[in-house]
Parts: sequence; C-alpha cells; structure tokens
Amino acid sequence: MDYRKSKAPVNTVTRNIMELCKDTGNIYESVAIIAKRANQISQEIKQDLNKKLAEFASYNDSLEEVFENREQIEISRYYEKLPKATLLATEEFVEGNVYWRDPAKDKDELQ
Repeated sequence: MDYRKSKAPVNTVTRNIMELCKDTGNIYESVAIIAKRANQISQEIKQDLNKKLAEFASYNDSLEEVFENREQIEISRYYEKLPKATLLATEEFVEGNVYWRDPAKDKDELQ
C-alpha cells in the first residue's frame, strides 16, 4: 500500500468494535493483526524517510555550526503530517487489504 496516497484519517477515529472483529471473530486477534501491520508500515516509512534525509546529510567532522537545511525540514514536516502507521493499518484491515493466517488453525485443519 502506498501510504502517501492513503485515505486514512489523520486524527483518531472512533471505530465500531464489532466491525473490527467480524473477520476474525476475536477483537484481540484483530488488534494483534493491526499492530503487526502497523509495525511493518512504520518500518517502511522510516526507511523511506531516512533514505530521503540521507541525500542531504553532511559528512564533515568540523566543529563549525551545523546549518539548518530547509529541504530536510520540509521533508520532515511532510512525514509528520502523514497519518500514523496505526491508522493506516486499521484502514487497511477494515477495507480487507491485509492478509493474515493463524498457524494454529492451519495445523488443526491439516490433522
């Protein structure tokens, strides 16, 4: 999923618990799935941000004052305004765009 084009809300949204647990049948399992997906999205965003900020990195070891780079500030502000990873993951889960499986249930079905 492209987090930059997501229609996920920027602020916290009240959700219907029954809507979150309709696929899994268990709200705790749904929250665990959303949390794992949020961690994946967070890592992706962090890697993307670090890659963009590395373009402007200064590798001088001098003791001169570090000047503020306007491009770095703008990039950081853009990423701060994006929806949080938990909101993106929840939106994906509600839309049915998250694939998950339970190895314990798969093992029971094979026996």
